[in-house]
Amino acid sequence: MLTPGRCQCGNISFILEWLPDPIAIPARACSCSFCATHAGVWTSCPSGKLQVRIRNPAQVRKHSFATETAQFHVCEGCGDVPLVTSQIEGQTFAVVNTHALQGIAPALLKHQSTSFDGESAEARMARRRQHWIAEVLISEDPL
Repeated sequence: MLTPGRCQCGNISFILEWLPDPIAIPARACSCSFCATHAGVWTSCPSGKLQVRIRNPAQVRKHSFATETAQFHVCEGCGDVPLVTSQIEGQTFAVVNTHALQGIAPALLKHQSTSFDGESAEARMARRRQHWIAEVLISEDPL
């Protein structure tokens, strides 16, 4: 299933290819203050493929927390955070915000709360390697 998504202004857009087609889409609401403020409800398909297009890279701020193991892609045009990436041994892994998905039947989303407080950096990277989208291509349009 091909699932498009984007921030409100369209500066950051993506197509997530679910492989195989989902019978349910996990929607993990992080309890940290950043995600709560930015409506961060994350999903991924470890066997899927993600193609991201950034029209104006100068309008994207990449925010990292203390561990600096992930980058939240914040669109400065509209304030949305449709994407988080993590570099693990030279490979880009990603999750996308369910609020950025377009054309998804709400019944497909299976909501759950989550907290990563106290998770070690090693455990965090192992979790991402196992559960995040592993095939990620990000293209940026030149200005």
